Amino acid sequence: MHSTHDPYVRVRDAREHNLKGVDVDVPRDVVAVFTGVSGSGKSSLAFGTVYAEAQRRYFESVAPYARRLIHQVGAPKVGEVTGLPPAVSLQQRRAAPTSRSSVGTVTNLSNSLRMLFSRAGDYPPGAERLDSDAFSPNTAARACPECHGLGRVHRTSEELLVPDPSLSVRDGAIAAWPGAWQGKNLRDVLDALGYDVDRPWRELPAEAREWILFTDEQPVVTVHPVRDAGRIQRPYQGTYMSARRYVMKTFADSKSATLRTKAERFLTSAPCPVCGGARLRAESLAVTVGGRTVAELAALPLTELAGLLPTEGVTARVLTEDLTSRIAPVVELGLGYLSLDRPTPTLSAGELQRLRLATQLRSGLFGVVYVLDEPSAGLHPADTEALLTVLERLKAAGNSVFVVEHHLEVMRGADWIVDVGPLAGEHGGRVLYSGPVDGLARVAESATARHLFHRSPAPAREVRAPRGTVTVGPVTRHNLRGVTARFPLGVLTAVTGVSGSGKSTLVGEITEDLPGVDRLVAVDQRPIGRTPRSNLATYTGLFDVVRKVFAATGQARERGYGVGRFSFNVPGGRCETCQGEGFVSVELLFLPSTYAPCPDCGGARYNPETLEVAYRGRNIAEVLDLTVEGAAEFFADAPAAARSLAALLDVGLGYLRLGQPATELSGGEAQRIKLASELQRGRRGHTLYLLDEPTTGLHPADVEVLMRQLGGLVDAGHTVVVVEHDMSVVAGADHVIDLGPGGGDAGGRIVAAGTPAEVAGVEASATAPYLARVLGGGKRR
Repeated sequence: MHSTHDPYVRVRDAREHNLKGVDVDVPRDVVAVFTGVSGSGKSSLAFGTVYAEAQRRYFESVAPYARRLIHQVGAPKVGEVTGLPPAVSLQQRRAAPTSRSSVGTVTNLSNSLRMLFSRAGDYPPGAERLDSDAFSPNTAARACPECHGLGRVHRTSEELLVPDPSLSVRDGAIAAWPGAWQGKNLRDVLDALGYDVDRPWRELPAEAREWILFTDEQPVVTVHPVRDAGRIQRPYQGTYMSARRYVMKTFADSKSATLRTKAERFLTSAPCPVCGGARLRAESLAVTVGGRTVAELAALPLTELAGLLPTEGVTARVLTEDLTSRIAPVVELGLGYLSLDRPTPTLSAGELQRLRLATQLRSGLFGVVYVLDEPSAGLHPADTEALLTVLERLKAAGNSVFVVEHHLEVMRGADWIVDVGPLAGEHGGRVLYSGPVDGLARVAESATARHLFHRSPAPAREVRAPRGTVTVGPVTRHNLRGVTARFPLGVLTAVTGVSGSGKSTLVGEITEDLPGVDRLVAVDQRPIGRTPRSNLATYTGLFDVVRKVFAATGQARERGYGVGRFSFNVPGGRCETCQGEGFVSVELLFLPSTYAPCPDCGGARYNPETLEVAYRGRNIAEVLDLTVEGAAEFFADAPAAARSLAALLDVGLGYLRLGQPATELSGGEAQRIKLASELQRGRRGHTLYLLDEPTTGLHPADVEVLMRQLGGLVDAGHTVVVVEHDMSVVAGADHVIDLGPGGGDAGGRIVAAGTPAEVAGVEASATAPYLARVLGGGKRR
């Protein structure tokens, strides 16, 4: 038995996901990097085993209620873990935060700023002091009543609702109305109310047009439908809803993203006329600090905000010191360009995780294990040194820092490295090496060692010649001020620059309307689904093929099972306990709810009768449990399935399971699934592909695979534009556009543009020295 002060976290017989009975010892009080190719099992070891076991022990320690839930949530598949302190997990969360969530709320900086206004603000003569909540737009009592604290209002107009006034209502003049029966019903109700639905819209009286589009009344009338031959339609009571009311209701309440997007086309968004976008009531905005309202200070970049806070008076000084000490780690992590009011959904996964990391620096915890998920995601090489400093500070405070990471500089800066592999999925799941970083050089089968120690110059190659250009701009948005960029066609272009320099904003201005763009495909990192119901097979269309295969078996035909029987999204063949999700949501009253395997089907998603049908000895749940690689062999003679699977293998996703829930996929994996879906469609004409940091979550060995795919697209006559921080990708591009020189207000300019070799020689570029090292093969610091 190990002592309670064991200097190691010792894992024995870990079997989570693809781990093959792993035994590993990792010292405490160090920065330890867990690495390996994508899908090798490193996250299963760090998060699925070490962190999950720490969480299980926490549940056991808090209350009998929690202990009762443990069998539902499930314990990690591991023999034992000893020497394990409490753990804090900082993952790149997949769930999208709400529009009310901001940089200020994530970091708790908003609380400190509101306290400063409450206790040390300048109030108008005679005004009573307000508590700190009065400066929050997220409280109903103090939010602006017009925009409900959102700062913007959505309006519509006759021009938006009726784009073609030469049409009659019956012919579809009101474009905002729904289609099919619902739209016909509204037209019939309007007809029954006595309005002329056959006259051109522009010929209707102004007051009739106004009422039809904007009334808040909802009259009910008896509708006598026009009888179709052979079909009897009885009169019914129909309720009228104006076009504006329908659009607003759909935009606010619809669960369908497609319907919401359609409704948004008929709306304009503008700053609230009452609060001017400040989101608060007038009495809260009357209080100032240094002559500025809380909304004005919240809109400033953090670096600027820190220099404007008051220091006169004891209360103001104490509160300012607290605020500036909280801002310091955020700035240190290269995020000083963000403002407190920046909505969280506009941040990248890497920015969000670094914000939470900055908050942890202030928490004062010690003696815990921090388990971090790729904190370098979205970081320019120039910002990586600051990240290493922060990890060292967490260690110096008496903590252990376990980092799942692919960034070579983070590996070099670690005290200890755990390399999992050698390959992905079934061919991984072993610890190849656990020890000080230098020792990994002796492990021949390690893909990590090849990239970490054997640095050779980027291979010399012919830069492709462009076939024209697409001109974007002048763009004035966020921190871009009148920027014009030229993207060459028929080549691979990398857009680089430090975090916040304006890369995504610039690339976001490339649209299908620009001359030279025939077809545009933007492949982003947004999740392919929000619940376990969405998965790899459903997204790629592979699931349709699988269901047809099962429906065509002798067993299925005998029983009268159609294709629908094998869908877990509709009643019939699915398990009704979990309604085909395979998981049930476990509500933890004191913690966020979590998903646990369904107690009836055990995660299989289907009822026992459906699972009796087999194809080549496997039921449908077992087929969904195959990896892409395994499925490619299983369906080798089914061309429709083989094409989808080959595309997934080509982008390095052979290790994923077909039924792997969308909630388990990283942003980088989601992006590569989208790329694979696009690749399998077949190339139609010239396409411009936009990818935002496609190497996020990729081991250097997998980056090589991805670059071959992107190169293949360009060689086939397409154009590829990537926003990227990985210098090996930038070195492999034909053209580079470098933004900067800094982030936020210090960025927003094109610092350099040209071939990788040309950009590497530009002194003003923050990217140049790192690119030059890769091109020359020199070892980085």
